[in-house]
Amino acid sequence: MKHLHRRQFLRDLGISAGTLPFLSGLPSITGAPAPQKRQRLVIMFSPNGTLPNEFWPDQEGADFSFKSILKPLEPFKKQMLILHGIANKVRGDGDSHMRGMSCLLTCDELLKGNIMGGGGNPAGWASSISIDQEIKNFLQSQVATKTRFGSLEFGVAVPERADPWTRMSYAGGNQPIAPIDDPHQMLKKLYGQMKDKESLVSILDDVRDDLKRISAKLSARDKALLEQHMTLVRGFEQDLADADKQGKLAHPVPKVDPSIELVNDNTPQISRIQIDLLVNSLANDMARVATLQFMRSVGMAQMRWLGVEEGHHSLSHDPDDKKESYEKLLKINTWFAGEFAYMAKRLSETPEPGGEGSMLDNTLLVWTNELGKGNNHTLDNIPYVMLGGGFGFKMGRSLKFDKAAHNRLWMTIAHAMGHKGLKTFGKAELCEGGLLNLA
Repeated sequence: MKHLHRRQFLRDLGISAGTLPFLSGLPSITGAPAPQKRQRLVIMFSPNGTLPNEFWPDQEGADFSFKSILKPLEPFKKQMLILHGIANKVRGDGDSHMRGMSCLLTCDELLKGNIMGGGGNPAGWASSISIDQEIKNFLQSQVATKTRFGSLEFGVAVPERADPWTRMSYAGGNQPIAPIDDPHQMLKKLYGQMKDKESLVSILDDVRDDLKRISAKLSARDKALLEQHMTLVRGFEQDLADADKQGKLAHPVPKVDPSIELVNDNTPQISRIQIDLLVNSLANDMARVATLQFMRSVGMAQMRWLGVEEGHHSLSHDPDDKKESYEKLLKINTWFAGEFAYMAKRLSETPEPGGEGSMLDNTLLVWTNELGKGNNHTLDNIPYVMLGGGFGFKMGRSLKFDKAAHNRLWMTIAHAMGHKGLKTFGKAELCEGGLLNLA
């Protein structure tokens, strides 16, 4: 159905514009056949490095055992790739945290600037587009893979301040994209019907009659998809309303200096709501690319729900033989693994819309970090865990590379999503060797 005919069809039924977010992914409305195998990419970030001895499996290949940090992911072993030896080889201006964060997805040098990094190394923003936006632009350029938003950028406890330590997604050089870390704002962006937190109105109440009217014109498959969509959104509304009533979702977004400790005791609740919103938006084909950014590089979050009072970044600088700090870092990184596992679980429980299997079968999740290890600021052995399917990779393995540039990994993922015209990404000389062999 052409765009003009679709608009005329809705107008003839007397359908309001507010229903469009609910209907935009339904084949009966778009006139296009439902794709049997969508491909989606979600990149999750957590900061300040990891504990290598508690993260990397000792074994290579399929017969590997999980170390402490990755234990929450054991149920997904057969759907995982754990990649050791991926390095951020981008050098130039800025400190390791700055380059680790703003070069993580751009794979190119930072621009010249006056933002002072550690050790007196100033820099500016990233100089090129990030891989999530590169893939988004590719998908949006084709009718069959075009979605309402193209990409969505979720955040959890990301400070309001903007600098190279807080941004990983870039629309282009000097064009950082801020993640949305308030679930109310994200819900408003997705559905456009909410007024404010204090007078939370029901999205579905506003459009219920319209949706009921158009439901009679939908195929049986689309009716089922629409009902699932409405049920999920109603659940999100209730979660947000209940949390507001109980005072659990105040969600402060303080303006803080990197040396000031950030306290956000609501992070666990916010994280789960954001993940649920992310899964819902993908299920309804609002986007096929998403990022989920936890906190920020050099972040000083206090994770009191884990019994950790110290700031995360300070702990990550302590020597390995400081047992108390080591145990707290182990708790922190294991918690991040648990959130990654929760996202995988939600996708695995959600049927693929219009297709077979679960959404996880057609979604690739990538969990990464800006550093390999916090107390030495290394950009070697950056943690990369890939989970899901639908990309043609041979999963269920632990692989070791010899300092392969992360440019090559992102190129490999882009090609797997159909962007085969991408010959280099980021700093061209770091792409030598071409795609990684993950098949």
